[in-house]
Amino acid sequence: MKFLNRCLCGWWIALLLFPLAGQGQTSPASGVAGQWKGPLQMPGGSLEIVISVTELATGKRFAVLDVPLQKVNRMPMTVETTGDTVVLYAAAADSRFVGLLDATGKLLQGTWQQPGYKAPLELTLIPPPAALAKNFKFPPPYRVAEVAFSNQQANIRLAGTLTVPAGEGPFPAVLLLSDTGPQDRDGTLDQYRMFGALADYLTRRGIAVLRYDDRGVGQSQGNTAAATTADLVKDAQAGLNFLRTRPEVDVSHIGLIGHGEGGNIATLAAAEPLPPTFIVLMAAYGVPGQQVLLQQQANVMRSVGMEAVQIEAATKRQKSMLEIINLTADNAQAQAIVANMLRQTNTSMDNATALASAAELTTPWYRYFLGFDPQSVLAKVRCPVLLLNGTKDLQAAPETNLTALDKGLKANKDVTARKLPGVNHLFQADQAEWAMLEGQLQPTFSPAAQDAVREWIMKHVQQEKQ
Repeated sequence: MKFLNRCLCGWWIALLLFPLAGQGQTSPASGVAGQWKGPLQMPGGSLEIVISVTELATGKRFAVLDVPLQKVNRMPMTVETTGDTVVLYAAAADSRFVGLLDATGKLLQGTWQQPGYKAPLELTLIPPPAALAKNFKFPPPYRVAEVAFSNQQANIRLAGTLTVPAGEGPFPAVLLLSDTGPQDRDGTLDQYRMFGALADYLTRRGIAVLRYDDRGVGQSQGNTAAATTADLVKDAQAGLNFLRTRPEVDVSHIGLIGHGEGGNIATLAAAEPLPPTFIVLMAAYGVPGQQVLLQQQANVMRSVGMEAVQIEAATKRQKSMLEIINLTADNAQAQAIVANMLRQTNTSMDNATALASAAELTTPWYRYFLGFDPQSVLAKVRCPVLLLNGTKDLQAAPETNLTALDKGLKANKDVTARKLPGVNHLFQADQAEWAMLEGQLQPTFSPAAQDAVREWIMKHVQQEKQ
């Protein structure tokens, strides 16, 4: 007899559709949270059963089932407790475990039952290995699926992660759009995972989230360096269409959350046919690309204490270089001029390095960004818009970008703009709010920013339902 034969072809459907997290719980009995393991005796051998139970802040519990030899991964289970009795049920396989928790709280003894088979099963609470305990995390209280969708115009497939809240749904959903340059689906930068943190926060609070690897990153096809902002809009539209096919997603409430350049991608998508229901622009650019780059350099130089005369001279040189790129369509000629200017600015730079830098400054993406003016599309955006900027943002300073975006959207009757004190371009909270880990501060996503996004989205969802 093959164990869980039904779920091998259908467990992933249950992972996305089945209501999760401790439904029917009748007692707040403690001692169940943790990872439980034990051998289930089968004809001809045994199978290791692994059940991970997470205690939720609400008092409910969330569990997932893993059977490594059967390649069963993260099958959701309901959790019921009455006194010392624990009942775990996997609907996808119609399998149930009923056990008694012993006095130590480290042993569950009971019976496993599935169609046509019943056997005793003893599960032991397994603490995480000492070396890994500090990094151990229980499964999140929501559904997770590795997915892929296609941009047929570019003939590429993009890979990502869809997280869906526990429950029946359908749920409002968002697609996350990254800032400039190739980034993975989590927006990973050292130990900070901007999009991973935001997706986790929103999904725990009733919003489905799709995030994906940029072109040429991780499991996604294509090449980010060869794509312009306009090309990346097609990726966003493909992601929106994918969400519209999902039964767990409320098709009337699908939005885009864009960070930096991703915010400009969101505005471009919102100005075209089949727009998102709403957009959230996090540190998006409100002025032309050339102006953005000049402001970024000046802000960074100012932040490290350089004098005004030095900043002015450097800005003047950069402006001349950018204008040459804009006015010189021939890449070889533009690169030769720019390389020469770079060597004159930095006499220690060799010719090969200068040419390589000049080549990066003349890519299709860079040329498009230099000439792109967000104001050209803002008047066409009719869906609700949330504008967020941090006061410590050196890349998209709110004084210019947030103001310009708000002004460009003046014809839109549903625009909310907020400045977040102490928040930087990566939406990291002020260091005073960071967590301490092994004696070192770990950057965290601003709680104020997370709350602002969630509250605004849910407010609009509720308004439309009334």
